[in-house]
Amino acid sequence: MSSEDGEVYVMRAETDEEWVSPKPVRTAITDALTEATALEESDIDTIESYVDLTALRGVLEGEDDDLTFDVEGHDVTVTADGDISVE
Repeated sequence: MSSEDGEVYVMRAETDEEWVSPKPVRTAITDALTEATALEESDIDTIESYVDLTALRGVLEGEDDDLTFDVEGHDVTVTADGDISVE
């Protein structure tokens, strides 16, 4: 999902409940990394340092199924449905 001003958003549930709200993909990826690893937010450069935002937008707009990129030694995969996994 994207907006007219260029920011890219994903739909992420904040809790296990059904309510889902849009979140900037930069924030969602950083949150996923800090939750899944020992990284702190200050350890992570801007997301565009790790991945081409045009390619990321393409995945979230359904042009590709998924995109995997490295962030500080961790594989981050973003899927077309907005799921973010960190390995």
